[in-house]
Amino acid sequence: MKVTVENKKGLNKDLKVFIDKKTMSTYMDEKYEEIKTTVNLKGFRPGKVPKEILKRQFGKAVFTEVLDKVLKDTSTKALEDNKIKPAGQPKLDLKTYGEDKELEYVLSVTELPKINTKVITDIKFDQYIVKIDPKEADTRIKEIAKNQPNFKDASPETKAKEGDLIIIDYNATVDGKSFKGGEGKNTQLTLGKDLFLKGFDKQLIGVMKNENKIVDAVLPENFPEKEFANKNAKFDCKILAIKKPEEVKINDEFAKNLGAKDLQDLKKMVSNQINDEYKNSLDRLSKNQILKELEKIKVDEIPENLIEEEVKILSQGMNEEDIKKSKKNFEEIAKKRIKTGLILNEFGEQNQIKVNEQELQAEIQKQLRMMPGQEKMVMDFYQKNPSAVASLRGTVYEEKIINLIKEKAKANKKEISKEEAEKILKQSQKQQLDQELKDQRKSEKIVNTKKSTQNKTKTKPIKTKSPAKKSKKVSKK
Repeated sequence: MKVTVENKKGLNKDLKVFIDKKTMSTYMDEKYEEIKTTVNLKGFRPGKVPKEILKRQFGKAVFTEVLDKVLKDTSTKALEDNKIKPAGQPKLDLKTYGEDKELEYVLSVTELPKINTKVITDIKFDQYIVKIDPKEADTRIKEIAKNQPNFKDASPETKAKEGDLIIIDYNATVDGKSFKGGEGKNTQLTLGKDLFLKGFDKQLIGVMKNENKIVDAVLPENFPEKEFANKNAKFDCKILAIKKPEEVKINDEFAKNLGAKDLQDLKKMVSNQINDEYKNSLDRLSKNQILKELEKIKVDEIPENLIEEEVKILSQGMNEEDIKKSKKNFEEIAKKRIKTGLILNEFGEQNQIKVNEQELQAEIQKQLRMMPGQEKMVMDFYQKNPSAVASLRGTVYEEKIINLIKEKAKANKKEISKEEAEKILKQSQKQQLDQELKDQRKSEKIVNTKKSTQNKTKTKPIKTKSPAKKSKKVSKK
């Protein structure tokens, strides 16, 4: 095989590949030997069919199969030998081919630019460590205890008040008629939370144990029995018990009920939980800092075909007129995205970063946990959509690369308080919003400028007929 690199223009080049007749014949002979053992022709024993007979019977089919294999093998080798990483699928143009002929073709390829990843180790970014004040953990534990109160039976003469837990049996009617779903046994209500029906709780304040109370309430719009939705109902309630809340004792027993070894262990768990709440958001800030620094790395040229593909993605769902107006803006965004992606990918390849099946499945499980109650639907989605799994693999791959950059780059470690973390995150959100507004105004300015230019060209033809023809030609361009 002879390969000549021609027509070099930036990242674009042609690879002229030539395979002599003798090599092609060898490929063909190997294929005939392979099929000889499986072909059954009348008058010949298996494996004894002469090559010339095989050639007459199967020549065209064999050549097509051999040609596909040779093109695949030689084009891959030509790229590897010349250390070319293609940006997209190369174009192949057959020049000479056929049975008993040499093979010649041209491979037109746009290669990925050379990237110096050594400068990545010089990147500086902020790495935040949130120091949680022990008082923060104590406050959170008190909130947990408050939301999990213990209730103690009240004396028979006690009147129910807001915050009490009451247990009732009830029978409901609409216009004196019972209905399906209108009966309840041992129903527990915490007065004041108004979780049953709107206004139901208030009417039970002041009741005593063993008392009967008629409560008026409107059935909800989504009531299962549609004919009774939004109807006024009367609930005949029997008060079975009234329980008073008592303060939960925060001790080792309380901690064990929450899955901790003891109270000290619970404080540690809660402190870690608070830290994690901020860690994910602060890690995103660190990642964004790194990505911004990567954008500063010099890349001489971005492949045009990749820019075109990215612009198509950015302009999905838009009409042609809006695409034309926003093309320059989209191209700028596309170049930044592609550049960052190329740098990350090159760094990942040089450091042999890969995503194994176990890591991929762990990410899928993470997605399932984020959609409680819809696990089966999410799992079915990934099983039926290989592209979605590939996208998820890409996300994990990028995170592994970013984590390695964090290890190798220069981290400016900052220990901050919870309040400082909140301030940093709030400031970041404001900056992001300001940038989005700035980009929006920039896009609107481009559109308005074009509209203004179009309006000016439309007014020119009014003066005379001959200039009108000229202005039409200009506007078409």
